[in-house]
Amino acid sequence: MQKRKSQNHLKSSGGIKVLLCEDIDKIGWLGDVVEVSAGYARNYLLPQGLAIVPTEANLRSLADEKARRAEERIVNRKRLEKVVEEVQDAEAVIAATANEQGHLFGSVTAREIATNLREQGFEVADEIVQLHEHIKDVGTRTVTLQFADDLTATVSVVVVPEGEDLEAFKKAEQDMADSQINEQENLSDTAGDSTHAKNPEKAGDENEPNDNEAS
Repeated sequence: MQKRKSQNHLKSSGGIKVLLCEDIDKIGWLGDVVEVSAGYARNYLLPQGLAIVPTEANLRSLADEKARRAEERIVNRKRLEKVVEEVQDAEAVIAATANEQGHLFGSVTAREIATNLREQGFEVADEIVQLHEHIKDVGTRTVTLQFADDLTATVSVVVVPEGEDLEAFKKAEQDMADSQINEQENLSDTAGDSTHAKNPEKAGDENEPNDNEAS
């Protein structure tokens, strides 16, 4: 009976507690005592040497390394915060072959964006660029860089037709955006005039003071 008790002293209603020997994403850091499912512990963490039983001796053996890793994380966090501050609002200009309608013969990927930013001196790994799908048209768009769950930056990615002047392309793009805004405003004004024309009596009533106001 004593033997059974020693085997089960790590169990809880939610699983089994283990001491991590490595940093494991979404689980914890080296030196942390975490609770995981019994199957995950016995079939993966323990056999792979990623975790051990959290005895006092094992906790002491990892204490120094845990402190060193914690200090490394602090240093790395400060480095990432500096990178985010530097790269925020940066611009990546990528020339690509496109047809007259602006559709690319191919696409622009996260790797190309990251490479462009690295060439400018920014510390950006490929996997940091959050691109849900490859870019297939010319134009300017905002792209998010995810350095950590709570640490992001945004950059402007400008895809220009190969051989076209960048400033001329930007001006044409801005002129088109302004034209679209003016067109929407005109449509809105036209819709308002149409409503006024359909209900002239109601509009007139709104401009006439009521009896209470007159008195």
